[in-house]
Amino acid sequence: MTTDEDDSPCAGGDPYALALRTGHGPVYLRMADGRRIRMPVHCWYAQPTLADESVLARCVSPVLDVGSGPGRLCRALLGRGVFALGVDVAPRAVAHTIALGGIALCRSVFDRLPAEGGWQTVLLIDGNIGIGGNPRTLLGRCIQLTAPTGLLLVEVDPADVEERCTARFEDIHGHEGPPFPWARLGAPALHRLADNLALSVIDQWRHGHRCFLALGRQDSIPGT
Repeated sequence: MTTDEDDSPCAGGDPYALALRTGHGPVYLRMADGRRIRMPVHCWYAQPTLADESVLARCVSPVLDVGSGPGRLCRALLGRGVFALGVDVAPRAVAHTIALGGIALCRSVFDRLPAEGGWQTVLLIDGNIGIGGNPRTLLGRCIQLTAPTGLLLVEVDPADVEERCTARFEDIHGHEGPPFPWARLGAPALHRLADNLALSVIDQWRHGHRCFLALGRQDSIPGT
């Protein structure tokens, strides 16, 4: 997960940056309306779960992992002979990925990236559909990055939700980081948005409490 926020030395007191430094929380996402959602930081540093495996099994090389964090998914793919590049704005997360044998760039998804228009799989996992606070803009950018026959693999909220908001990270003591735009999207909302962007839902599945969709361009799917 990434917030499109920089993990720079001047952000040393930011709860998200501190969580990346230690590899564990607790750290919470504090929404504008006061809700607090615990972030599974330890999972970002752990081996892929069975739910993650259901995503990895659908990946076709080359893979771009947007908001790759410490790189558990792109490193797992490389270990299976599938080329994968992680992209994250947090230097510490990128450094962790590289130190453990992964490939990653410290860059925003909205910056210029390698092989634009040539990625066969683009990942938006761990809530990263929320990056930038505007899922339509983010998906539009991911379409630009994806090959005509490529897929977007997107994790959505298990609830039927469509929310754009300002959020902050907060630690267990209530210390807050800077605000950033964020979004939460459930499967029904992503279905509507996909149709508006000329994308087809190729597959949809759940594993435990997690929900995923595979999206492809309508003009590349036979019969659409």
